[in-house]
Amino acid sequence: MVEAYDSSVQDAKMDGACQLGSQQQMPSISAHSFTKLLKFHREILVGRITNTECVLNNLLKHKYISREEAELSQQQPTQAAKVRQILDLVQSKGEETAEYFLHILYQANEIYPDLGPWLKDIQYQPSEHIQAKSVIITDNVLQYIRKIRQDLRQDTRFVTSYVRKEDILLEDTYTETIMEVINAVNEIKGTITHLEDLFSNTEIINEDAETVFVTGDAGVGKTILLQRLQNLWSKGELCADIKFFFKFRCRMFSSFKEEDKISLRDLLFKYNCYPDKDADEIFSYIRQHPATVLFTLDGFDELHMDGDLNDIPDISSPFEPTHPVVLLLNLLRGKLLKGSIKLLTARTGTDLPLRMVRKRVTLKGFSKEHLRGYLKKCFKNKADQSLVLTQLEANPHLCSLCSVPLFCWIIFKCYEHFQSTSSSQRLLDHITLTGIYLLMLEVFLNHSTKRGLNKQSNSQKETFKAKKCVLMRLGTLARRGIENNNFIFSQEQMTEANISDEDLKLGFIKTACHYDGCGNQSTYEFLHLTLQSFFTAFVLVVDEEISAREAIKFFAKCDRHMKVNTLLLRCMGYNMNHRKETFETNEHLQFTTLFLCGLLSKAKRDLFKQLSSTGGVQRKRSALKTYLADRVKAHLKHLPSSPYQGFCRVQVLPQFIWLVRYIFETQSEAVANLAAKGICADYIKLTFCNAFSADCSAIANILRHRKMSIALELDNNNINDYGVKELIPCFHKLTVVRLSVNQVTDDGVKVLAEELTKYKIIKFLGLYWNQITDVGAQDVARIIEECPSLHTLKIGLNKLTSQGGKLLAQAIKKNKGFRDIGMWGNQIGDLGAVAFAEALRNHPSIQEISLAANGISTVGGKSLAAALKDNSSLEIFWLTENRLTDEAAIMFAEAVRVNKKLLHLWLINNKITAVGANYLLEALNENTTIQEICLNGNTISAEEAKTFGNEKRFIL
Repeated sequence: MVEAYDSSVQDAKMDGACQLGSQQQMPSISAHSFTKLLKFHREILVGRITNTECVLNNLLKHKYISREEAELSQQQPTQAAKVRQILDLVQSKGEETAEYFLHILYQANEIYPDLGPWLKDIQYQPSEHIQAKSVIITDNVLQYIRKIRQDLRQDTRFVTSYVRKEDILLEDTYTETIMEVINAVNEIKGTITHLEDLFSNTEIINEDAETVFVTGDAGVGKTILLQRLQNLWSKGELCADIKFFFKFRCRMFSSFKEEDKISLRDLLFKYNCYPDKDADEIFSYIRQHPATVLFTLDGFDELHMDGDLNDIPDISSPFEPTHPVVLLLNLLRGKLLKGSIKLLTARTGTDLPLRMVRKRVTLKGFSKEHLRGYLKKCFKNKADQSLVLTQLEANPHLCSLCSVPLFCWIIFKCYEHFQSTSSSQRLLDHITLTGIYLLMLEVFLNHSTKRGLNKQSNSQKETFKAKKCVLMRLGTLARRGIENNNFIFSQEQMTEANISDEDLKLGFIKTACHYDGCGNQSTYEFLHLTLQSFFTAFVLVVDEEISAREAIKFFAKCDRHMKVNTLLLRCMGYNMNHRKETFETNEHLQFTTLFLCGLLSKAKRDLFKQLSSTGGVQRKRSALKTYLADRVKAHLKHLPSSPYQGFCRVQVLPQFIWLVRYIFETQSEAVANLAAKGICADYIKLTFCNAFSADCSAIANILRHRKMSIALELDNNNINDYGVKELIPCFHKLTVVRLSVNQVTDDGVKVLAEELTKYKIIKFLGLYWNQITDVGAQDVARIIEECPSLHTLKIGLNKLTSQGGKLLAQAIKKNKGFRDIGMWGNQIGDLGAVAFAEALRNHPSIQEISLAANGISTVGGKSLAAALKDNSSLEIFWLTENRLTDEAAIMFAEAVRVNKKLLHLWLINNKITAVGANYLLEALNENTTIQEICLNGNTISAEEAKTFGNEKRFIL
């Protein structure tokens, strides 16, 4: 030990001398002495070589050193001493050995990343002789990382096409979807266009949290998004700083028994990717470098547990065995592997405490551009693309369903099948989701019998009748799962339900890709949750032993989960005692109910004559009709209402969207009419309800039956142009149309113009934060001109320039009853401002104008101020965040002296100095009517602000 210590001291002295020397001169490869180079940079190498095994193995392989010499170097007491011993050994062997030593460091750059800059500084390039000698990577951690990448690349390269039992490349089918970043109060803060931005430091809710929480409806693309992330990382194309990528499905955690306990080490290795050697070393590295670890956890809503999140014990030891669910929750809390990144997906409506959420993202499905891109991937032939697109656009509801990737896949698969049988037009007859799923089943079943669909009208009936036994077996299995919140089935459960291998070959059920806690038993799941719900609804309708009362229970279950109208359910005899599981959502029940409505519709009566007794189905249909009408009335009756601009406004809850979906799925005029009679308010507010374009058909289906007009607010949803088209049947009833934050483009505005100008009853039009350009502004201008009752337009944060601004201003000038225009966040500039000045001058009724953040400078400001002198109606004027200077301020001061109607003048965040402010203050002293002039954020210092006194109406 003393000898080793003396040697270390001597080495340290020599290293210090080398370090001093390095400040004077830095030799490079050009010196042609590799031994001198190693000696000169000795301290750098000692400090940055953390792995000696790789160096020694390669030196041994090419016989530059002996095994005895390698073993001797490994006997040194510290890592630094081992490196020094190796350097001495290499230098003693001569130039070629020293050059090959550098070549090892150069080739094994993943093991020695800290030496990359140094190798670049010395301009290292291997000679042809050395380059011919291979370098073997023997680092355990690096080998494990490569194994993870290889496994993920293999697992994620293909997506299974369940209709044909063939694999297709992920690259050939994956299409981006709309991803919106939302804050803690569900406000949209922006969109994500690059997957790397999921992990960026923008729009953070909680800096101390580590979980990116991604939500979306069933089928919107959460799972394939994770597959895309995993695939990109496996190829080195995403998250370069991430070394370890562990993927889990939350269903797995629910499959463990209550007494099961595992450690974090076992969770990572046994249930993901097991190291080939030295697992302890690798786990130690992971614990020391948590920031290099990324977890993807799919389906948090499928995690079932009793109790409250706050009751889960904290676990901070990575070695302590505990229940897997407890491990998962402590990972999400940051108690285990603090600093690691987690990406968690869940269905819409699943809650996660904000203290655990770093960023929130919601998936909204395909935009029109995304849909076209996906269409091209599914149909390579341009003629087929054109045919499908033409037929989709002929049926807006079908096109709206395609905004959900899963439904789009189903519809395209049906198109593909019908094109092969020359009956593609047939798909246009199916406009409900139930119809589409029945069609999918028909395609699957006929594919299994190797025959095409019979074009005669009884084809579907014959197909389902022939396969009734199979469908009932699948339905029974599905129902048991839905009723017990179970989406994974063991081999015993499959056997109990009499599911055969032939049944599995139909493609409705697939093998689940996860361990079940024992590791030795196959488990199964339906192709998608919605398919399990469909089969459940099917058996509820067809099984004659299930009464009408029992079938309607599924509605009651949805109500219990939503905790709405419990009194009504008690009156109907349903037991309301229940315990909601901590992370449970009820989307599987909602889809079951939706399909139940569709299957019990009159349109499906002939189909079920072949499958069940007419009387039993009719009783279920009658019970459903009564229940739905009562539910709409009860839902709205128990919601608080408030007066708003002369209306009685009701903010409905998100489950109202499901109610209107149910009614639409029945395709019953009588049910829709009864539901319309149950709407007592004249203003329905449906904001933040996660309504899709397809839901607009369901909304219009009810509102068109209203005897009286009604106001409809659909702000902050996912409506888009297809949704606007689907509202056409009810526009004759709408006095208020609010579609802000809904991806509406010029195409949607054109539809609005065509419809609203027919009936001329519109009073309020809200189009804030959409994608409207000057082209759409022409149609909006038409609405303003031709609809005299329109008094309010909100069209801020679109893509309007001076041209669009002029069109709207000219229209407002002609509409003498117009009162309120919101243009915040466009770019109309001075030319647009001049046009609005002309509209403002002598306008008899306009009360509020917002031209904030529109790039208006002094020229436009002076025109607006001059027009203000000749106006006697305007009360509120917003000019925040423009480029107004003192010249404009002086003109506004003159206007304030003259105009005695104006109450609020907002000039925040402009370029006004104390000079302009002084003019405004003097004018304010001559005007006792105006309530405030706001100048916050201008170029006025704190000292200058003090000189303006204590005038409360003058806000600096």
